[in-house]
Amino acid sequence: MRTFVKFCGLKDEASVAEVPSGGAAGFVVNVPASPRNVSPEEATALVERVPTEAEAWAVVVEPDGELIHRLFEEVGVDRVQVYGKIPTGLEFLEVHHLVPSIAVGPPGSGSPEPKVPPAEDYPRVHLDAAGAPLPGGSGTRPDWEVCARIVDAHPGRKFVLAGGLTPENVGDALASVRPWGVDVSSGIERAPGVKDIERMRAFLATVVAYESGHA
Repeated sequence: MRTFVKFCGLKDEASVAEVPSGGAAGFVVNVPASPRNVSPEEATALVERVPTEAEAWAVVVEPDGELIHRLFEEVGVDRVQVYGKIPTGLEFLEVHHLVPSIAVGPPGSGSPEPKVPPAEDYPRVHLDAAGAPLPGGSGTRPDWEVCARIVDAHPGRKFVLAGGLTPENVGDALASVRPWGVDVSSGIERAPGVKDIERMRAFLATVVAYESGHA
């Protein structure tokens, strides 16, 4: 696939095994309110099961520098996706491998476009719904028109679209926004925090079908 696909909120080896080549496994770490939360120790064990051709991402909220260091050095993730403020005092390579999540308002909200952080600091940027969604599974959709304007205004940037994606609508999302990648969690679950293998496969099949029609 040309499209980067991140399966987020993973908690078991079976779902980790479904992560596609060139994609990523996302682990929600130290967010107790989320049904997808895992501890750093649990994340470490799961990271070891991520397919070698895929990345491991931690997803965190308002982390301190110590947690960022631990995620890279001990847990062994490739990238850390951050909701909220990014701590100061990080090393250059740590900053370069952070993925800030920026909030986009819901369809028709008229919310102002968010500021996109500089490419020299953050090669990848995550677009998610505004408000206070739990990372990895809010199920809330951002305004795709706004997301498309952001993508168009920053050619070459690696934007990952999230929020309310499902096997049923990801093809429309790709056609509307044209992001570099997509991120899904609740849309591939049978219950909060419980992934559905068939929906994971259906999501990938829809992405492949979209790409086949836009070769």
